[in-house]
Amino acid sequence: MRVPGKSIIVTGAGGGIGEGIALRLAAEGASVIVNDLQPALGEKVAADIAGAGGNALFVQADVTQGADWQRLVQAAQDFGGGRLDVIVNNAGWTHRNRPMLEVSEAEFDRVYDVNMKSIYWSAIHGVPALKAAGGGSFINIASTAGVRPRPGLTWYNGSKAAVIVTSKSMAAELGPDNIRVNCINPVFNPDTGLSAEFAGGPVDDARRAKFLTTIPLGRFSTALDVANAALYLASDEAAFISGVCIEVDGARCA
Repeated sequence: MRVPGKSIIVTGAGGGIGEGIALRLAAEGASVIVNDLQPALGEKVAADIAGAGGNALFVQADVTQGADWQRLVQAAQDFGGGRLDVIVNNAGWTHRNRPMLEVSEAEFDRVYDVNMKSIYWSAIHGVPALKAAGGGSFINIASTAGVRPRPGLTWYNGSKAAVIVTSKSMAAELGPDNIRVNCINPVFNPDTGLSAEFAGGPVDDARRAKFLTTIPLGRFSTALDVANAALYLASDEAAFISGVCIEVDGARCA
């Protein structure tokens, strides 16, 4: 067990990368708060974890809302024996791949609300809980889009670059409180719920081939690839790792 007894929140854990992270952390001993907007999805993940002998509780919450974050943190403390150790900010959203001038203001606002404002609220409500526990960790799921952007995703790219810089700044500011902050930059995964939005249409063989040519290792990232990185960062093995971004990208950004 690599995270035994740790109390961990994973947002957007009803499917895709978030589900993979929640399953992996629970399998390694964590008590996981499975968060999602969709109860049916989140409850299934929590049930799967429990069925495998792990500890998980589903909590429906909108990560763009401060009051919902307050509930999430309190639920994690209650479920985790009075403490919170790790927050995985995985929930994300993107506008459809298209020219930047065709993205509406509402879409722009939603991109930044889900991808960035959620981290703000996680800090506002999470930092006091982590301090009370003697320290802890934030793991923010960014993207290779924030390092090596693709055309057609300008505002999404910018939001993920903001996640990366914000994570580094948080690490510098929160270090004296024994709170580590890191991020993970996954490359395109055609099996996530947002893949068609990233691609600008259904991920057919032609689109898959186009994306695949940009990844030197010759395959797409998987939820397990990202989950393994999150497990390391959540574990005590990474006790002196803070302010870094792990690129889970098969050398896409090399």
